[in-house]
Amino acid sequence: MSNDPNNPCLFCRPSVKAEWLLSENEHAMLWADSNPVSNGHCLAIPHRHVADYFDLTREEREAIEALLHQRRATLMAEDDSIDGFNVGVNCGKAAGQSIRHVHVHLIPRRFGDNPKPQGGVRHVIPDKAYYQRKNKD
Repeated sequence: MSNDPNNPCLFCRPSVKAEWLLSENEHAMLWADSNPVSNGHCLAIPHRHVADYFDLTREEREAIEALLHQRRATLMAEDDSIDGFNVGVNCGKAAGQSIRHVHVHLIPRRFGDNPKPQGGVRHVIPDKAYYQRKNKD
């Protein structure tokens, strides 16, 4: 993580890190999302400033994965209203990435939070969200 006060990256600012930090390990940190989609929404972020998920090292991916699993377990133990999760990462501007520092979303879901949850992450392209399976007879 950059400690350069002139670095414009939100995730590289130590003062912001202290405010939202939930946990961390050697290669990554877990933050509460500042605009949560649901209660418990958080972000797993590598310490190193890197824009694209596909440029992460194996160690960084494993560190992020460990934080996501730990946080899921904590949320499940603390909140019995959680019925599922969405896990997602936006890679590039066309995919909706607004901060050019990798961050993986962990979004707790509850029955009723969306009247038609079918399609899940497919909702990034609204016309493709709802679909019908074709019979393979």
